[in-house]
This record gives sequence, C-alpha cells and structure tokens, in this order.
Amino acid sequence: MRRNILLFLLGGSLCTTPAQVHFTRQPGSIAVEVSGRPLTTFYCGESAPKPYLHPLLTAGGQRLTRLYPMESVDNESRDHPHHRGLWIAHGDVNGIDFWANEPEQRKGKQGTIVLHEIRDVQDGQYKGVIWAVFEWREPSGLTMLLEDRTMFFYSDGPVRIIDFDVTFHALTKVVFGDTKEGFFALRLRNELTELKGTGKMTNDAGKTGMPLVWGHRATWVDYSGTVDGRAVGVAIFDHPGNAAFPTWWHSRDYGLFAANPFGERDFTGDKTKDGSLTLAAGESARFRYRIYIHPGDAAQAAVAAAYHSWVGQ
Repeated sequence: MRRNILLFLLGGSLCTTPAQVHFTRQPGSIAVEVSGRPLTTFYCGESAPKPYLHPLLTAGGQRLTRLYPMESVDNESRDHPHHRGLWIAHGDVNGIDFWANEPEQRKGKQGTIVLHEIRDVQDGQYKGVIWAVFEWREPSGLTMLLEDRTMFFYSDGPVRIIDFDVTFHALTKVVFGDTKEGFFALRLRNELTELKGTGKMTNDAGKTGMPLVWGHRATWVDYSGTVDGRAVGVAIFDHPGNAAFPTWWHSRDYGLFAANPFGERDFTGDKTKDGSLTLAAGESARFRYRIYIHPGDAAQAAVAAAYHSWVGQ
C-alpha cells in the first residue's frame, strides 16, 4: 500500500488512464464523483448558513465525516450543530460570528456566508475544478468580505485530494480576531475520533494525541483510525504562503479538526499575544490548504512525503 502511494507522490500513475473527475449540478449543490464513485457534495444554496462539503468519502467508500446536522441518525453525537462536514468560517470577523451561525444560534451577532456566483465547474480526466465567489454578510445584510474560492479535486489510486485556493477581498476594514473558533475545519464521525473511536492525531513532529496537537503549531496534522474495519485517515496541509505559517491547530478528541492561523492568544493562554489579521478596505489575503484522504495511518500513507511533495520541498 505504502509503495503505491509513494509512486503516486513521485508522479508515477498506477493507472494507464487518469481518473475521471465528474460534477453533477443541482439547485444549491454540486455532487463530486471520482473514478465513478462519490467523493463529496458541495452545498452552497440558500439553506446553507455557510458553504460546506458533505460527506467526505475515501476511495473505498468509507465515510470520514459526521452526518449531523445535515442528517439525523442514531448513536451519533449531536453537539455543535454548526460543524457541517468540511467548511471555512471564523468566529470573530469585526466582532461578528461566522462560525457558530446556524439559524437557532443567531442572537444578533451572527453573520452568513452567501453564494455570490459560481464562476466555473469543469470535469477533468485527472483534475476537476469548482470556482465560486461568496459574500460574508453582517447581520444587517451588508457584505464586508468577498471570498474567491477555487477547489481542485484529484484522484490517483487509493488517494483522494482536495485543494483549496481562497482569497479574501476586504470591502471595508476587516479584522479576523484572535479566537480559537475557526478557520479551515472538518468534523469527523465518532468512529474516527480519539474520544469515542480508534482515531489518533499525528503532527509533522511525530507528536500524537490531542494534548500534544491542540493549540500547537504544525505544517500538517493527520487524523487516522478504523472505519468499517479499514484503516483510513485524512490530513490537512498548511501552505507556507498562508498567514501565521505554520498554523495553530484547533483539533479536538471529540472530532473537530481545524487549522486556525488566528488563535494565538486563545491557544497559548497568553493575553499579551494577538493572532488577529487586519485587512484595510481593498486589501486581500490568500490561503491555501490541502485535504489528503488516504488508506492506513500517517506513516503507512507517507503523509510527510505527500506534504513535502505538495509544497515542493
């Protein structure tokens, strides 16, 4: 298995014909299929308080993310209803909460992230692309930020990859405040967590478990365990060009898995620190992340080599 993944990282395809990446558009959503099998669906319609991908599936069809709150099933945790699949949001943008912004959570300070335009959706033999623009709106309806997001979906052999290239354009002065509640995140199913399942977090320094990962900085973190009798995992890669690289990690044993460059004070407990980011009107900030879905654990999947291949090191 590891040899196959390393071949992929070195550019050697295991298939003579690259995999097909195919999208199916419906009102408010875009389904993503790779090699004839579902990978995820991108929800960006009016019913979504923020855009999100749900669920995330491995090449073998194992579901990695929690179903709640999109679906209600027995024996599944139902905390944090704002943890929707895989999403981008932040808990303090000019004092407005875009993180915990479900309709039942709104008390006057919650914003919404609303689709402005789908600019492009392209199938591909090796890579498929969704390009969309979103408005980050205050409770009054005023747009403070435009989020220009391109997502690239790849496949080769046992690996599934999603790249995010996101640029925020400030329409007014915008401050991404220092809070742990953010930023690039997914919510894992119980079976893959450290608290209720077989999951284990591992970071780029080889440290494992929430006490050594949460609130620390790392270029990547992997969360792996056993689902449906198979060893699987998902890693988040932080790009060197991102703010506050290497990022801080808001990764919990109950299943929240998030990279957050804006939480230094919260993560260190040092009130003299300030991890906020300020954009003047007209300024922009770019963020790039990679989701790396793989069989095996971090070592078996050669996650470190995959990270260095991505950043060109």
